[in-house]
Amino acid sequence: MQKANSLREALLALRADMLQVEEEYKSQLKRVHPRQRISARNLLHYLSLRCHDLRDLQDDLHMAGLSSLASCESHALSQVEAVLQHLGSDHTEGTFCTFPIAMRLLQQRATALFGRKENPHIPHLMVTFDTAMAEDYASVKALLLAGMNVARINCAHDGPEVWLAMIRHVRKAARATGRSCKVYMDLAGPKIRTTLPAKGRKKGRLKVRENECFLLTDAKVEVSPETKAVGCTMPGIVAALRPGDRVLIDDGLYEAVVEKANGPVATLRLMRASAQKPRIKPEKGINFPDTNLPVTSLTEYDRSVIPFATQYADLIGFSFVQRVEEIAELQVLLRQQSNKPLPIVLKMETFDAVQNLPSLLLQGMHEAVFGVMIARGDLAVEIGFERLSEIQEEILWLCEAAHTPVIWATQVLETQAKSGVATRSELTDAARAAHAECVMLNKGRYLLAVLDSLRDILHRSGGHHLKKRYIFRPLAIAEHFFRVTHVPGSSARSQGRKTH
Repeated sequence: MQKANSLREALLALRADMLQVEEEYKSQLKRVHPRQRISARNLLHYLSLRCHDLRDLQDDLHMAGLSSLASCESHALSQVEAVLQHLGSDHTEGTFCTFPIAMRLLQQRATALFGRKENPHIPHLMVTFDTAMAEDYASVKALLLAGMNVARINCAHDGPEVWLAMIRHVRKAARATGRSCKVYMDLAGPKIRTTLPAKGRKKGRLKVRENECFLLTDAKVEVSPETKAVGCTMPGIVAALRPGDRVLIDDGLYEAVVEKANGPVATLRLMRASAQKPRIKPEKGINFPDTNLPVTSLTEYDRSVIPFATQYADLIGFSFVQRVEEIAELQVLLRQQSNKPLPIVLKMETFDAVQNLPSLLLQGMHEAVFGVMIARGDLAVEIGFERLSEIQEEILWLCEAAHTPVIWATQVLETQAKSGVATRSELTDAARAAHAECVMLNKGRYLLAVLDSLRDILHRSGGHHLKKRYIFRPLAIAEHFFRVTHVPGSSARSQGRKTH
């Protein structure tokens, strides 16, 4: 009896905190779309829950034969209420999102975003188109028959003429096969790439060694041919650097640290070169994970693409989004184009995006439906490869709490797509993709075989999708949300305090 009373008191304290959070953020709740209100409430409840260290409480609940709250993302307060009822508490305050409601909402929104699918037991499948698809209707039709539900067009490549040819092939193949296929257009976002001076560079490459210094400059800065220097295509970036900031080049193959910063020229020291022949090439991506960059996620080029996307696409991807204001701006632009604006997919590609995810989700909820993509390529470079597994899990939790469909993207069965044979680690990674509502494949010669393998993997692993038990240490993203959005006059959220 004493143990039951202790458990009940701990859960009542959690419930009170979750209800208070909802009260504190009621003005934000009023601004979300009416269809999203129940999801916004649940997200706040879950964030409140994840500010506590629940590990001891979870162990005690588990040993008592009760729910340990380990799978309550989609219905947090309802699950707490259910456990309280088993412990003899017979009063509830209001109507909260239940598990059946949450699953129905998530399924409805996934269908609205990604369309119908032939196999209800696996996620939707998205395929990235290459330029050749514009002149290859047979391949587009074959992909549709192999299970493709969404055709992805990367607006960083090609142009309207090629895009339109791809889209017409998709529409024609959908009519011919009777299968649904949505068109997803990815805005390019800010492109930050390397340049190399033409003179003094053998075959357009810069040979570098670990612990060696070289310059990073704005692309228009002139350097002597004998100077070791790499240019940066986007003006103003180099001037924002500070000593100690990391600079990652070519998907993190090269890691350097700023030693000196002087306006449009910075001196870098190469700390790591993960290549057999360390040579920096032009047109490679540069990441600045420690620097507050003076760039906007929505570029002028992206703005020019929006009218085309509104006319021909079914949903639009927002690359490198980091702040609420950026989403709000795109939402306004899309509403100006149509009374029924395109659904937005928020691409998680930076540390700031992950940190701000709860606020980004609440802003996304101003529309009836939207999605999130875990863009694991740039995200891994930005946060560190060793943290990717942890962070992609946290993104999945928060999106499930918001009943928001997720796209699992980047390098899914990539080796098989290019060579025809997958690695063992890729097969394990593909099985993890069953936790998302949609899985994205990149380009490759063996896409039909990859789709066949992926369908089989997802079908097998999907049967285990809900068989999980998590332990809840405090979630840094939840604590960060309440810290930066603190409502004046409200009580402070617990900072990692033990519950029970």
